[in-house]
Amino acid sequence: PRSTLNATRRQRQMCIRDSIPPDRELPVGGAVSGGWMKTVRQVLDDKGHEIFDIGPDALVYDALGEMAYRNVGALLVRDGDEIVGIISERDYARKVILKEKASKHTPVREIMSPAVVCVGPDQRVDGCMALMSDRRIRHLAVVDQGRAIGVISIGDVVKAIIDQQRMTIAQLEHYITGGR
Repeated sequence: PRSTLNATRRQRQMCIRDSIPPDRELPVGGAVSGGWMKTVRQVLDDKGHEIFDIGPDALVYDALGEMAYRNVGALLVRDGDEIVGIISERDYARKVILKEKASKHTPVREIMSPAVVCVGPDQRVDGCMALMSDRRIRHLAVVDQGRAIGVISIGDVVKAIIDQQRMTIAQLEHYITGGR
């Protein structure tokens, strides 16, 4: 019975861990650029660790209201602490509007994406960008030791990479001009 319960829990946990092949990460410069790339943990520290979620039995209409209120494009769908899916504006457009369903009568579980792609907090953001591009997704759940600790969007990733590039440019300009 206990092993059956654990197997069921593992089966219901819909978090797909995806590893980033090293050749899909951006090259990191040496001493001039600082040789670092932000991690997911640093992005969450900058933006906050708050997780916006909704239950699978909630109505799509309520999920849309929550997304609008929070100014986000997706919500984790959780049953208790367990991630069971993700619902996004894209899911709404493709699975409610185009199929002429009513958001006030459709539960989230009917339109959510059940397979959530997750990364760990120590993943580099360039690897996240590669993963999001390869999978054609806009949001990643961040999971540490089996517990959701945040969500990052493609916008968060792009901002972190732009910040890194700005810093590298400033350091190179300083190096080239001799600090003048």
